[in-house]
Amino acid sequence: MNAPAATPRRQLYPEVEPFHYGWLPAGDAHEVYFEVCGKPDGKPCVVLHGGPGGAINPTMRRFFDPARWRMLLFDQRGCGRSRPNASLEHNTTWDLIADIEALREKLGVERWTVFGGSWGSTLALAYAATHPERVQALILRGVFLLTKRELHWFYQDGANMIFPDAWERFVAPIPEAERGDLLDAYWRRLALGAPKEQAEAAAAWSRWEGDTISIRGPEARPAKFNESQFATAFARIESHYFKHGGFFPYDGWVLDQAPRLKQIPCWIVQGRFDVVTPMEAAWKLKRAWPEARFETVWDAGHASTEPGIIDALIRATDAAFNAP
Repeated sequence: MNAPAATPRRQLYPEVEPFHYGWLPAGDAHEVYFEVCGKPDGKPCVVLHGGPGGAINPTMRRFFDPARWRMLLFDQRGCGRSRPNASLEHNTTWDLIADIEALREKLGVERWTVFGGSWGSTLALAYAATHPERVQALILRGVFLLTKRELHWFYQDGANMIFPDAWERFVAPIPEAERGDLLDAYWRRLALGAPKEQAEAAAAWSRWEGDTISIRGPEARPAKFNESQFATAFARIESHYFKHGGFFPYDGWVLDQAPRLKQIPCWIVQGRFDVVTPMEAAWKLKRAWPEARFETVWDAGHASTEPGIIDALIRATDAAFNAP
């Protein structure tokens, strides 16, 4: 007897273009780029990109059924098409949360599903903790709690044992004497350094994440990690946030908010071999939030475009559509 065929993995929804876009004046000289896609009167959701300092891209529109959802995507302060590019002024987690609320009000949304991966999961959790009445459901991928332990793993000692070749490139711009605190050494160059020093540091910082993002190898590194403008904004803003502990009140604050979120339907998708945001953080969140649905993707790393991650996220967004 033949074994039953495996269930085919879900694929991304078809490409879709925004039916509305623009720049939201956010105060403090910032203008936040946003776009709205899908069904104009569909169920609302907001997509939070990673980084901090990343940017939205057309693939992010394809995790939701465009015939049923109204998707808001936006470039967070200082990155993507938001203006001014790479700005660190008035750029904190709390500023981003205020921007999410301003965009929600602009669209006339009462409650919405919040979708975020990596840093986007951090921001989604912080937003839900401060505005739980506005969150209908949460979909989180590659959970990042932005703790000192996680930062030490990726930027000091841990991930370097798995990617020693990529690590050599990462530490190359930093003199031996400063490598005892690489996050601080990079922050000083990226936030305070001269343009040439800043560009060199930004390229190395961005390539390190690009090299470790997928189990499919360097060929799966998104092309944007090689673009100088993206790399500068990405590296400057990430180091700014990480140097300041995400601007949270204390280390571990994000996880401590879990008991306040238990009434919100939540889906957590985690790659088993995620080196950028290892599974420990997602597992801690699940332990603190037993009601959350948790799925481990065994053949995936950190990238949202790994086939198993796509499959799990598509199933999650379909399920969230039916959430009350």
